[in-house]
Amino acid sequence: MTTYFTDRSLKFLRALARHNDRTWFHEHKADYEAHVRKPFLALIQDLQPALREVSEHYRADPRTVGGSLFRIHRDTRFSNNKAPYKEWQGARLFHARSKEVEAPSFYLHLQPGNCFIGAGLWHPEPETLRRIRHFILDNPGSWAAAAHASPFRKRFDLDDSEMLVRPPRGFPADFAYIDDLRRKNFVAARVLDDDVITGPRLLPTLAKDLAALGPFMDYLCAALDLEF
Repeated sequence: MTTYFTDRSLKFLRALARHNDRTWFHEHKADYEAHVRKPFLALIQDLQPALREVSEHYRADPRTVGGSLFRIHRDTRFSNNKAPYKEWQGARLFHARSKEVEAPSFYLHLQPGNCFIGAGLWHPEPETLRRIRHFILDNPGSWAAAAHASPFRKRFDLDDSEMLVRPPRGFPADFAYIDDLRRKNFVAARVLDDDVITGPRLLPTLAKDLAALGPFMDYLCAALDLEF
């Protein structure tokens, strides 16, 4: 089995968190390329068959520009935090129509002590939220199967970091999943231990996670009239 990341990958990101400036980064750019960026692009490439098994409408794109891998550079124009680099590396496996409409994505996050795989919609637009909430109201049984089935919930957590204080207006208070309608993000995620990230079973582990996340993503795509 293939190993992608190593202890040197995590060591680089820990050091970047301590020395987040352009001079240090450029002095250590070869380490970033060799131990973070290059193996992540290889992982994205190798995830293509597993992702295709889940949905032919999703893309694991290993292009160095415009593909799945996010830039490690931060956009500091509107932020009080002027650190030039992210302290993690992330990648999204995106819907083929994601440039046309807002669509849920799969997401991989590499950060020492905080690696995870996730899927869904993070900070969706108000109209997208409205459509998902109404779809859940109209299709509660399918939502239960996609987001609350016991095997799914044992493996993944639903993000509840940002919730409305009260349910949105216009929804019945006795609705079985009224608390889900309070969500501002519709995201499911699972923590990946560092030894899994740096071990030889990362690819089959992620393939299994993508398959397990498929019904949840299928539901969100259906809510937004997207192919899955």
